[in-house]
Amino acid sequence: MAIERIVIVGGGTAGWMAAAALSRLKRGHDVAITLIESEQIGTVGVGEATIPPFVDFNRMLEIDEAEMLAEVRGTFKLGIQFGNWGDVGESYIHPFGNYGYDMGGIAFHQVWRKRQQAGDKRPIQVFNLETMAAYFGKFARTEDYQRDDLPPMNYAYHIDATRYAQYLRKYAEARGVVRREGRVGDVTLRSEDGFVQSVTMDDGAVIEGDLFIDCSGFRGLLIEQALKTGYEDWTHYLPCDRAVALPCNRDDGSPPPPFTKATAHAAGWQWQVPLQNRNGNGHVYCSAYMEDDEAHDILVANMAGKPMADPNFLRFTTGRRKKFWNKNVVALGLAAGFMEPLESTSIHLINTGINKLIAVASMDGITQAQEDAFNRLTIKEYERIRDFLVLHYNATQRTDTDFWNHCRTMAVPDSLTEKMELFRLNGQIFREEDELFTETSWAAVMMGQGISMEGHNPMADTIGSPKVDAEFDEIEKSIRYLVQHMPSHPDYLAKYCPADMVA
Repeated sequence: MAIERIVIVGGGTAGWMAAAALSRLKRGHDVAITLIESEQIGTVGVGEATIPPFVDFNRMLEIDEAEMLAEVRGTFKLGIQFGNWGDVGESYIHPFGNYGYDMGGIAFHQVWRKRQQAGDKRPIQVFNLETMAAYFGKFARTEDYQRDDLPPMNYAYHIDATRYAQYLRKYAEARGVVRREGRVGDVTLRSEDGFVQSVTMDDGAVIEGDLFIDCSGFRGLLIEQALKTGYEDWTHYLPCDRAVALPCNRDDGSPPPPFTKATAHAAGWQWQVPLQNRNGNGHVYCSAYMEDDEAHDILVANMAGKPMADPNFLRFTTGRRKKFWNKNVVALGLAAGFMEPLESTSIHLINTGINKLIAVASMDGITQAQEDAFNRLTIKEYERIRDFLVLHYNATQRTDTDFWNHCRTMAVPDSLTEKMELFRLNGQIFREEDELFTETSWAAVMMGQGISMEGHNPMADTIGSPKVDAEFDEIEKSIRYLVQHMPSHPDYLAKYCPADMVA
């Protein structure tokens, strides 16, 4: 059956990202796209930090970056600062760009390790532009300096997720997407094959579709309640199952830093996402080790200002649907699964889900091959991200609470154990296929949390020392020069995308 009617159930970030991306189909196809949402059903709206592929998503939509950032009160993000993860009082940054560059086919961190053993005292952070700019509160885009001898700047955004959904709603509606206000009261399945035939609104209106996108959040209205797809629970790897979110003013007068903060506490961790006008804050925690009231008190005690709203308490089970595409339903966002926001992957998984859907889509109908490919690739993506998140909890020296003792000693996936053992041996990191996180990402977290390389790749010994000396010096000098000449992050925002420009 040809795809002539696409129905998106649920708005929020996931729904409107899907609507905006799929609206491009209307340029070349006679396809009706309807999005159903209810103003009475709140969105979670806590995902305010993104990663670099999100920049590409907005470019694909031909969105004006400065205009969008002004609308959503956005700031720039160069990485994530992790505090108290390896041990209490320790801190490191997981940057978006690479450490240096490969030398003779050898990863930079392995060559750096060899030089460290030979007496070079410089920390690896000085060889990464994003880390140094973050430390000094500086920012510039690559196109601002356009010099081949200087490293590129890799960045993402901090955004107000609710405002971003509103921005994309205007974008999608201007391109022919129709929004229907109301709740879905019932779902009708086709008797012959079990596909979703239609949804019935509370007011009795029936909306039929050929392809349905489930963006209904944790409820999984279509993917789970209607199709009984099933859920794979990963709580044994990622034990946090609660969060409390709370925006606040920046009463201390501090400028918004160009990075997200993730600070570990007694039984979880706290995020701080700086927007132009406020901070987004939240505390992710494990209910087996901490009560809601204590989690809320810890959050409020560690915020930069007074709360601007009532606390939003969330319950979740980390994991994924057993299928992301089932019959004629594709689940995106929280309807697909939940990976806690530790590495800002929530919006990214919406993005890649949309990308895969577009890649395998055919307006001629739905086939088993499409469903199988989509599920296989998405499962692999979720598992790789899961391993990276588990690494943060397991690679710790903390012994101060029962929660951290549990995390430090818990069983982890074999795929993660292998990665950690190879890194300890000689710093080797295998990035598998199109895995999201780079060698630098894995190395930054492992080294930042106390997993040290016992040796280095023996091929690093074949690289001549005088040449390497000069290259190391040049990398550090270029980064230092560039950071010194960058404007401060607040100054850049004020000139490029001030929130008041939308007025």
